[in-house]
Amino acid sequence: MTLKEKLNEVIFGYSTPAGRAFDVCLIVAIMLSVLAVMLDSVAGIHQRWQQELAFAEWAFTGLFTLEYLARLYCTQSRRKYLFSFYGLVDLLSIMPTYLALIIPGANTLLIVRVLRVLRVFRILKLMEYSEASRRLISAIVQSGPKIFVFFASLLGTITVFGALMYLIEGPQNGFTSIPRSMYWAVVTMTTVGYGDISPQTPLGQAVASVVMLLGYSVIAVPTGILTNEMAKQRYSKLCNECGRGGHEPDARFCRHCGARM
Repeated sequence: MTLKEKLNEVIFGYSTPAGRAFDVCLIVAIMLSVLAVMLDSVAGIHQRWQQELAFAEWAFTGLFTLEYLARLYCTQSRRKYLFSFYGLVDLLSIMPTYLALIIPGANTLLIVRVLRVLRVFRILKLMEYSEASRRLISAIVQSGPKIFVFFASLLGTITVFGALMYLIEGPQNGFTSIPRSMYWAVVTMTTVGYGDISPQTPLGQAVASVVMLLGYSVIAVPTGILTNEMAKQRYSKLCNECGRGGHEPDARFCRHCGARM
C-alpha cells in the first residue's frame, strides 16, 4: 500500500480504526481551536493571555494546514474537493490567520475561524449516514406545502396586526410606520419581547395580548406538521401478509408474523 493510499484510508476511512482515531483527534482539535477563538474575543482574557492564545492559534492553523494539504494529496479528485462545500470551509478556516500577516486590518477576518466548527458535521457525517437526519429532511420536504401555507397565513396575520397597531398606537407611541409595527408584531408573536416598542393604550395592550397568545402557534403548528410527517414515515410500512404496521422504512421482515416485507 502506497503512502497516498494509507493517508486516504486514515483521513477518509470512517469505518477503519485508524480513521475513527483520526476523526476523534480532529474533533478535539477543532473544538479547542473554536474555544480559543471565543476566549480571544473576551477583552480581559485577550489582554492577559494574548501571547498564549496567539501561539495556540498558530499551532492549530499549522495543524489544519497540514491536514488540508494531506486531503488534497490523497483525495481521488482534487478539483471536486477544492470546490466542495467542506473543501471551501477547510480553506476558509485557515486563510484568515495568514491574511492577517499580509493585509493590514485583516484581523477582523479572524472571526471566520469559527467556521471550523462546521467541519465537525463532516466528520460525524450527520447528513449522509444518520437515519434520523434523512427522516427529518424527508419530513420537511413532504410537509413543505403545509408549512408554506402556514407561513403565508402567518405573514398575513403579522401584516394585519401591524397595520392595526399602527392605527391604534400611532407614531407618538413608537409605532411610526406599518413596517415598524410589523416588526413589533414579529417580536411579540415569537415571544422575544425586546421592549423597544410597547403599546401604551388599553386597546393596544388588549391587541398585544391576542398577539402573544397567537405566538404559541408559531412553534406549535410547524412542530406538529413535522412530527406528523415523521410518524407517517416511521409507521407507514405495512406487512403484505398480516397487514399490520409499525415497521421501520428499511424493514425486511414483519415484526409481527415474520413474513418478508
